[in-house]
Amino acid sequence: MERPAWAPRSIDISVPSVARIYDYYLGGSHNFEVDREAARKAMKFMPGLPKIMQANRAFMRRAVRYALDEGITQFIDIGSGIPTFGNVHEVAQSADSGARVLYVDHDPVAVTHSQAVLAGNDDADVLAADLRKPHEILESPRLRRLIDLNRPVALLLVAILHFVEDADDPYGAVAELRDALAPGSLLVLTHASYEGIPLPPERSEGAVDVYKDIRNPLIMRSREEITRFFEGCDMVEPGVVPPPLWRPQTAPEDEDPYAFSGFAGVGRTA
Repeated sequence: MERPAWAPRSIDISVPSVARIYDYYLGGSHNFEVDREAARKAMKFMPGLPKIMQANRAFMRRAVRYALDEGITQFIDIGSGIPTFGNVHEVAQSADSGARVLYVDHDPVAVTHSQAVLAGNDDADVLAADLRKPHEILESPRLRRLIDLNRPVALLLVAILHFVEDADDPYGAVAELRDALAPGSLLVLTHASYEGIPLPPERSEGAVDVYKDIRNPLIMRSREEITRFFEGCDMVEPGVVPPPLWRPQTAPEDEDPYAFSGFAGVGRTA
C-alpha cells in the first residue's frame, strides 16, 4: 500500500483508525481501504451510519452558532478528528473573525491534517492529546496561548465519549475539564446509544462488534448515563435529545430515521 504524503510515517496504515472511518462516513478523502472496509462491515449491520454522523455534525454546527449568539468566542473541540467542511473554526470564524479554536485529538493523521488546514490561522491550533488525560490538555502551552480559561469557553465532546470505556473514568475526565472552565461556559456533547436506532438490537450489536474487532470498542450508553455527563451544569433547552431535535433549523420530520440515533445536549456551567 502506497503511503500518501498526508499520512505520518509513524502510523501503521494497515490498521483501521476511528478518525479515518468517521472521515469516510462524512464523505472525506483522508482514509485508506482498511478504514473503508471496516466502515462497510459496520454498515452491513447499520446502513444508516453516515446519516448518524451527519446528524452529529449538523448538531455541532448549530451548537457553535448558539455559543456565538451567547457571546462565547472560545472553543475547545476534543476528539475533533480529521477536519472536514463546516468544521468548528469555519463556522465560528465566519461569524466572528476573532473567534479562537483549539482542536484536540490523539490520532496522528487527524493532528497532521489539522496542522495543514490551520496553517496561517493564528486564532486556531491543534493539540495532540488524549481526553483520558485532561490535565495534559489543560496545562498545554497551546491551550494557554489561545484560550483564556477565565472567560467562558464552549467545550465540544462530539462523538468521542462513546470511545472511552468506563475503566478509563469518562465521567471524571469530563468533570475535570468542566471544573476548569469559567462560569457561563458551555459543555456540548453527543453520544451513541442503542436508543433511537431504527433496527432490532441484534443488528445494532453487529456494528458495535466491528469496532470491538478493531480494538476501538464503542460503548453504547443510555440516555440516563449520557445525562450524567452534565452534572454540575444547567441544561440548555430542550435538554438531552436526539440530535435533530436540538434547536432544529429544518423540520425534524424530514430527517432520515437514523439521524435520531443517540443523544445530544448542551449544558451551561454554574
